[in-house]
Amino acid sequence: MTLLVPLYVHPSADPEAWRLVTGAGERVYGVVLNPADGPGPAPDPAFLSAARALRAAGTLVLGYVDLDYGMRPEAAVTGDLDRHRDWYGADGCFFDQVPADRSALPRCRRLVRAARQRGAGTVVLNHGAHPAPGYARIADLLVTFEGPWPVYLSSFTRPRWTARHPPERFCHLVYEVPTALAGVAARAAGERGAAVSCAVAGSLPNPWDAPPPALYGEAP
Repeated sequence: MTLLVPLYVHPSADPEAWRLVTGAGERVYGVVLNPADGPGPAPDPAFLSAARALRAAGTLVLGYVDLDYGMRPEAAVTGDLDRHRDWYGADGCFFDQVPADRSALPRCRRLVRAARQRGAGTVVLNHGAHPAPGYARIADLLVTFEGPWPVYLSSFTRPRWTARHPPERFCHLVYEVPTALAGVAARAAGERGAAVSCAVAGSLPNPWDAPPPALYGEAP
């Protein structure tokens, strides 16, 4: 099991959180860099420093790019990809709010191709639910669940097509997890076919403003 860490807190507001994630080594699959719901209007010196430290530690830096469920213009999406690469040296991208239906697959395929052409070695698609099977052929990692712990426990189902792919291709992001149960949540992800996960205690509107308890050694 490895951790995909969306860390949506400014490095100057919580430098210890960034030091902790940077020092986590192989426990972390990658860190989602999200200065301002994307790269922002100009380079942020604190995020520049954080990205350099992550890369120096051998951790993937994934630039956050919002697709708004297919509503954002492609030029806006590719502009974000360019800024993440040029400003922060992102190794790859984390496409958020990705549509899951089959009809949106051709457009998503174009955007993934654009990311690859811009040097993205790793492409993560966050659908937050299981998408049409074809999406698994265009990305390195699919986030097939994002939501609160009670829903994860009561409503998660795994389509049969996912068994055709190794668990390293799937990720579950779970929030509102009691700290004492963070280890249980990680094991549940593995049992449900996802070798990558992140379980945090936070809640909406931004549950990802702190590292997962697993990195503090608080997860049993």
